[in-house]
Amino acid sequence: QVQLVESGGGSVQAGGSLRLSCAIYGYTYSRNCMGWFRQAPGKEREGVAVINIDRGSIYTADSVKGRFTISQDKAENTLYLQMNSLKPEDTAMYYCAATSIYSSSWCYRPPNEYADWGQGTQVTVSS
Repeated sequence: QVQLVESGGGSVQAGGSLRLSCAIYGYTYSRNCMGWFRQAPGKEREGVAVINIDRGSIYTADSVKGRFTISQDKAENTLYLQMNSLKPEDTAMYYCAATSIYSSSWCYRPPNEYADWGQGTQVTVSS
């Protein structure tokens, strides 16, 4: 079983930065795709950035490209999301997720294809 624990959310003003962390516990050897998703009130959950753990390939959504960076620390078993130049529209609950996809190296999949989820961490950006 895989357990994901997010931290690092908070409230910032527009233009500010936050770094989210996702501590990964349990049997993770079969999980080759990990990523960050977010869900704003009244909206569907959407992928923000994902990484193929084996290949290191990264996909970042257009809405955050150039501002958000996903990274991993394998030694610490931690996934990060560095968020810079935050905008009010980035306000959402942010979730860390993991899954196993071996039919393709493409990890940018709909949320329902991700098997493991953290509890979420709230990010609020004020104008």
